[in-house]
Amino acid sequence: MKNFFNSLIFMLPLIGLAQYTDVINSNRPGQSVSAYAVGRNVIQVEGGVFYEQSDHSLLNTESNIWGGEFALRYGLLFEELEIIYEGTYQNQNITYTDFGTSYNLTDFSRNRVGLKFLIYDRYKSEERNKPNLYSWRANNVFQLKNLIPSVSVYGGATFNLGDNPFYVGDPTVSYRAMVATQSRLSPRFVLIGNFAYDRISTDFPELSYIVSLTHAFRNPKWSAFVENQGIDSDRYSDVLLRGGIAHLLSEDLQVDFNLGASFKNTPSRIFVTMGASYRLDLHKDKLKAIDEQNAGENGGAIKKNSMKKKEKKKKKKTGSGAEDIDLGPTKKQLRKLKKEEKKKKKNSDNGAIDF
Repeated sequence: MKNFFNSLIFMLPLIGLAQYTDVINSNRPGQSVSAYAVGRNVIQVEGGVFYEQSDHSLLNTESNIWGGEFALRYGLLFEELEIIYEGTYQNQNITYTDFGTSYNLTDFSRNRVGLKFLIYDRYKSEERNKPNLYSWRANNVFQLKNLIPSVSVYGGATFNLGDNPFYVGDPTVSYRAMVATQSRLSPRFVLIGNFAYDRISTDFPELSYIVSLTHAFRNPKWSAFVENQGIDSDRYSDVLLRGGIAHLLSEDLQVDFNLGASFKNTPSRIFVTMGASYRLDLHKDKLKAIDEQNAGENGGAIKKNSMKKKEKKKKKKTGSGAEDIDLGPTKKQLRKLKKEEKKKKKNSDNGAIDF
């Protein structure tokens, strides 16, 4: 959603109060995956190009790596479920500095399909999302309870097609499991955690984690992130740090940039990535019969000229930025909400019926 840089808040269903949001929520620009799905019947494409310089001090090699990464996400059946394809295709040129020889490797370094399902939505409760009418500060500062995350689970498979030089000896199909968490620390900060067990059923299974912190600026069309990734395997282990920015061009289009590096020299890695995310929004809200709705869900009694006021607010809001980013009510809005709350209680005491 990742103060430093991290993965997109516009993705981020990061701070949306429902699965579907009016603005695209992307997993880019970092490698972390949000706990939320894109929304039912939403098709989303996320892709980018990257360059990496990798030098190994023990093997005395220098590598130049070019490639592209691609993800296709689709909201299946209901709001909490999505299917994801993720692919990374790269070309690596390795030079042995002691001998002056080089060779080239080209193939998929990532080629997997999986399902992600939200099992716990921290912000689904209407009561939990109500602002504190008596304290602007309480709505805008970090509290320990904000660490409680939304949680999703992921299951998928990685495919090695042909003789993949990056994963010699691995079977055609191996498996991946992951838990993704997402906490809204404040209206502008979102914390994401991914904990994965990858390449299950191979000789070199891999454990990894990603912790990502995202910050939305005062202009919510801009966000920044910082991200830490750890990898532990008999084939390759490392700790990586990356950071970057994202910019929302429209409700359905976002561009991003990030760079990063490793903490060791076997190999040392420096990389830069730029990309974009686009969604085809085919989402439609399900209709709910009046007799299935709870009392008070429709906002109470209809007031005179209420439709005119809404139309005026809508015009004023146009062009203000990412609408799914809830920065919380202002002090002026809190005073107004308090007056409405008192009026509602007074009407309730007088026996007035709200529809």
